[in-house]
Amino acid sequence: MARVITVAVVDDDRMLLDGLRAWLGGVPELRLVATAATVGELLAAADGHLPYGAGAPGYTAPDIAPPDIAPPDIVLLDLVLRDGSAPTDNIRRLLRTGSRVLMISTVPDRSRIIEAIRAGADGYLTKDHDLPTLVTAIKDLATGRGAHSPELAFACAHDSSPARPRLSPRERQILLDYASGMTLKSAARRAGITVHTAKDYLDRVKAKYQQAGRPTYTKLDLARRVREDHLDGG
Repeated sequence: MARVITVAVVDDDRMLLDGLRAWLGGVPELRLVATAATVGELLAAADGHLPYGAGAPGYTAPDIAPPDIAPPDIVLLDLVLRDGSAPTDNIRRLLRTGSRVLMISTVPDRSRIIEAIRAGADGYLTKDHDLPTLVTAIKDLATGRGAHSPELAFACAHDSSPARPRLSPRERQILLDYASGMTLKSAARRAGITVHTAKDYLDRVKAKYQQAGRPTYTKLDLARRVREDHLDGG
């Protein structure tokens, strides 16, 4: 039997929370274990200090799960909450628990999308997507992939911030192949160049990330940059 993916939602829109309960309740591979109006409430519930959902608009009684469960696999996090909390702080607090974060928002704000991804969010969806798209995104995150979406792809393609190095087509190709698990020799062969030339391209990539204030030393670092910048087409 396939593992059930646990999901929590942080959003202060009661109608959306009710809608997600109905939506996700019909997906056997997913289990909604918690809802909260703020990240603080979600984390307090996880520590056993509050019942899940306490403080959320319209809260009556815990009806989803007890507070002594493990952190959810995926947290759907609204970009802008009424408590005025900073999205980047919310993302980092959730990541420290071990959950992966999928941002949800009413608008595809390009600068905010990039800021969220830089802070460690694994994906970004606008709230007008349908259930199959949301379920696919959650499943992708649960298997270690990023959640790709048109708005995220557009934001990354037009990201001109200094923190995103400008890579040449060949530098990008070598980076993607090497970071995906290929040896440098295999990446060079695929590109039709020598290993020495491939290493030169890779060194340039590392130097560009260093100049951008994002030091990148190992293959794991390179793979992380690929995910953060969605260079694989996400």
